[in-house]
This record gives sequence, structure tokens and C-alpha cells, in this order.
Amino acid sequence: MAAEITVRRAGDLSSAATVEYETADGTAREGYDYMAARGTLQFAAGESEKKVRVPLIEDAYEESDETFMLKLSNPTGGPQLGAASAVLFSIKGNPAPAAAGNPSDDARFFVRQHYLDFLGREPDAGGMNFWSNEITSCAGDAQCVEDKRQNVSAAFFLSIEFKETGYLVYRIYKAAYGDMAGAPVPLSREELLPDTQRIGRGVVVGAAGWAALLESNKAAFAQEFVSRTRFTSSYPQGTTPEQFVDALNTNAGNVLSADERAQLIELLTANNDDTGRVSVLRRVAEHAQLERAELNKAFVLMQYFGYLRRNPNEGPDTDFRGWEFWLGKLDDNGGNFVHAQMVKAFIDSIEYRRRFAP
Repeated sequence: MAAEITVRRAGDLSSAATVEYETADGTAREGYDYMAARGTLQFAAGESEKKVRVPLIEDAYEESDETFMLKLSNPTGGPQLGAASAVLFSIKGNPAPAAAGNPSDDARFFVRQHYLDFLGREPDAGGMNFWSNEITSCAGDAQCVEDKRQNVSAAFFLSIEFKETGYLVYRIYKAAYGDMAGAPVPLSREELLPDTQRIGRGVVVGAAGWAALLESNKAAFAQEFVSRTRFTSSYPQGTTPEQFVDALNTNAGNVLSADERAQLIELLTANNDDTGRVSVLRRVAEHAQLERAELNKAFVLMQYFGYLRRNPNEGPDTDFRGWEFWLGKLDDNGGNFVHAQMVKAFIDSIEYRRRFAP
């Protein structure tokens, strides 16, 4: 279920053009009524329209029509934004009494929502059938269903697709900036979600050409990342190769061996420009030791970002004590999310379930 929005350009269509888009809340809430959509529309010469697809969540609340907004910005290639650069759209409400039960108890609803929450896309048919069958194959055995729901849920975080999109974004921020001031994590939900969508755009692991598309997306994202004002302010012109490599290594928790450090300094000395910086940033962010060291921290963080659609120090919480509690549980159980009962606690929580029903 999705809203499909047409964006049209008028005037001279002889050249290519782009425009960025993003959704924003009206009376509808992201993660509760619809899922955020962000990206760049690319118009070829002669092309006048593009479609934006916004996934909708069919919850069990009794409610009237609600609205969300689509905003356009930063046009390139000639056209200017008119009065309709921010347009309000309506989601048809459900005036009838809500159906009994919670939609998240349905296997296909549960699986689709995981694709949206963790991978930022609609499920492909093969993935939907495989993961929902994992749950429905229990044939009503309550303990089997509970176990399978935990395993299916965790599989999205542990998947290759998330590791190479959302978890890579996490590690890039960690290598570039370390942890946020006064926080034990390197980035916020507002930073991770749009950047994850950029890397994951069009990628379906197992589909033809997925690996090449993923690598192309990662390269384009890293190139754009090092051109951002925050990055160029942190590493201005005049930063030496030694200073650059050592700063990233320190942020990442000193993951580089002496030989690896020397190799990256040599690489950057030979190419002391954005291309060299991209190569060094990726080498540190994709280092196996950093991936292992941050895995549990990122796993817990994504429980908040994905299931609860918030940062750990927002909403009912005011600090990171909840995040620290679950990290301690996961660490104490050797990363075993079942023994830690972490995934179960989140998918059974009142906060998660009330996204979809009273």
C-alpha cells in the first residue's frame, strides 16, 4: 500500500535536470501512518515527469483523514521551483471501528514493516514469501511463532543488505567523527535514515547486478559525504595525511595496525584530494575490526531507530540508560539476542505495538 505522487517539470525540457525531495509530517506521523521517502529525481533531456512512491501503513486505528507533505528543493539544470514546491497530501482515514487485534501479529504485515523499518524499501516477492513462511510454517504453535518472530526480526539487522547500507553509514560516521558529544553513539536517527536510503537505493540482494549497484551507490555516497560542510570543517585544507589518517583511526578505536596506517598515509600522500580521502575513509569504515567492535552497539541502536522510530534519548527516555541496559544484556550474553531477550522485548513492547493499534 503506497501513495504514488507525480512530479512534473514545465518549460524548456531540452536539458537534464534534478530536484531533491523529502516527506514531512502533517497530521500524519512518519513510521506510524507513512514511511519517509527522500531522494533525488533525475530528469533526462525531454523527460517531464517522475513518480515518488511513499509507503503507507495500514494500521488498526479509528481515525479521520490525515496529511503528510512532499517538499522539493535544490533544483539543478535550469528549472525553478514554483509555488508547489511543498504540497500537502491526504491519507484516507478509517472511520469504522478498528479491527480486533494488532496488525503486527500478521506475518506478512510484520515482514513488510521490517523491510520498511530496517532496509527502507518494500519487500521483493521472494523475500516476503520466504520470511513470512518462516512464521506461518509454525501452524499456530505459539512458542514456535514467538521464536520465529525473534529470528526473522533479527535477520534484518544481521543481513548483508543492512550491513552494507545502514551499518556502513553508522561506521562511516564513527570513523569520520567518533561518538556524538555527550552520547555513546556516533549518529542520530535523522542522520542514519536518509543516508541509508541513499546507499540502498535500488539494491535487492540476490537480484541481477545487485553487487555492482551497491558498490556504485557506496562510492557515490562516500564522495558526497567528504564534500559536506561538516566534513570539510573537521578536515580543512592543510590537514596532513598523517593527521587525517590518525584522526579517523582514533575515532574508530585504533583499528589500524602500524602497517595499515603507513599504507593509508602513503595512499593519501600520493592522492591528497577528495578521491584520496574517500579511499582512506572507506578503508577505515569498512575495517573488519571496527565492524566487530561496534556490532552490538549498532544492534541496540537500531532497535530504537527501527522499531520505535526515535533516538534512545527521546520520547519516554531522556538519556541513554535504556540503550546502555540493553547493550549490557547483549554483551553479557555474548551477542546472543535470544538469550538477552532484546529483540523479543522490543517487538512485544507497548511502544512498538501502539504504532499499529490502540
